[in-house]
Amino acid sequence: MNTFDSGLNITPQTSPLNFEYGEDCFGPEVEYRKLNDIRQSLRDNTCTGPETVYAIAMNVGKKKHLKQLNKQHLLFGVVTYAEGQLGQEPVRSQGHIHKKSAYGQNWSTPEVYQIWSGSAVIYMQEYANDDPGKCYAITAEVGDVVIVPPNWAHATISADPKNPLTFGAWCDLDYGFEYEKVRKHNGLAWFPLLNPNGELLWVHNPLYGNTELIIKKPNDYSEFKINQKKSIYEQYENDPDLFLFVPEPHLREELWENFIP
Repeated sequence: MNTFDSGLNITPQTSPLNFEYGEDCFGPEVEYRKLNDIRQSLRDNTCTGPETVYAIAMNVGKKKHLKQLNKQHLLFGVVTYAEGQLGQEPVRSQGHIHKKSAYGQNWSTPEVYQIWSGSAVIYMQEYANDDPGKCYAITAEVGDVVIVPPNWAHATISADPKNPLTFGAWCDLDYGFEYEKVRKHNGLAWFPLLNPNGELLWVHNPLYGNTELIIKKPNDYSEFKINQKKSIYEQYENDPDLFLFVPEPHLREELWENFIP
């Protein structure tokens, strides 16, 4: 299985889902998201699938960076998904919007993903209202970086049911999630389904207005000075200010207005 050198001595485990931290790393007790936790975002909320959908460890990193990360209000999280599928849908997270952060001048905060193993689709839509605005399905392979901008509703999808997805992400230390608008629409504007060959198909959610889904690879994000395919944790080590736009999105305000992921 193709994997990626994350730059962190943290090993995902799939049976059972967990993370093992190296001596030079810190990390919390792992949290688990169960199928019953995410049913309201699924097309078939009565479906069967793995009871534990994914494991999540928020606020991990190298011990030598802990004070610096806290001062910068930065958090690095890691997530690993179960193999299999949720009825006809792939294993995925529930749709949400990042809550507004007082530290970030009351902006909803962005997120910077990088795929460690498996294949992913980062689905995102501009709004969680009846008109979802722009809708993107960003296909990402091992090493790819994807940015979710402030205020956008999104979900992370494991695109290969036989190879569990693991990813790392830069987040705001004061992270939080808003689910109300997405749950009011019984999910996001497009549902991913798996055909018998394991290929993804997309079905529109009729509780939203008509909209186009754009399926694409991630941008290179050169405007953020991010190097695609190089560990985003190592990029932080080399330039500790590189991801300050995550807890402080106003620092890149001009880039969010016409953002294309």
